[in-house]
Amino acid sequence: MRIVITVGGSIIIKDHDYKKFEDYAKVLRSMAEEHQIMVVVGGGRTARDYIGIARDLGASEALCDDVGIEVTRLNARLLITALKDDAYPRVPHNFGEALEFSTSGKIVVMGGTEPAHSTDAVGSILAEFVGADLLLNATSVDGLFDKDPHKFSDAQMFSEITPQKMMKLLSDKEMRAGTYEFLDKTAIQIIGRSRIKTVILNGENPENLKKALNDKVGTLIVSNQE
Repeated sequence: MRIVITVGGSIIIKDHDYKKFEDYAKVLRSMAEEHQIMVVVGGGRTARDYIGIARDLGASEALCDDVGIEVTRLNARLLITALKDDAYPRVPHNFGEALEFSTSGKIVVMGGTEPAHSTDAVGSILAEFVGADLLLNATSVDGLFDKDPHKFSDAQMFSEITPQKMMKLLSDKEMRAGTYEFLDKTAIQIIGRSRIKTVILNGENPENLKKALNDKVGTLIVSNQE
């Protein structure tokens, strides 16, 4: 299969620990033995810190986004470093480059692309662009909940959900640089129109990515009912 994986910055750069990059590299190498793997890495708290400084300096939201994108690309470079020769050595700046780099047979790792697109949106657009069979969204919780499980003990996780229902859940959310819900509206729209099989799962344990290939894990996004 051709698999696109989005890894939240809140996972991979959470503690600024190189070990998490190594753990992901090990799992991605294993998956790449049978599948074509493309990865989009988020910015995490590091990106939010930089965005906060830029915002305090009076930067526009577009410039704040651009600052965050640069951080995601640094994170992508770190994962490429962990993957060594198994990764394509350059970080793609756009989807055409990502597709071109994938012809090398190596794992392609990228960050953000342009303002107003979260890395979740980038992952879904990439999946559509390259005709991916599966999109895996690695987050800091077990799946998609009706509210923030970190704040509400009664939060309920969806085992399955449609893009249409996800849009209703996010309809009143404010979208600003560095404050994206998972998934954001652009990502949901892309997944909905392309009917890309998508699983939202807990990325704290990278092994969950492999588990999602054969077992039920996290939240499955299913096509809207006709």
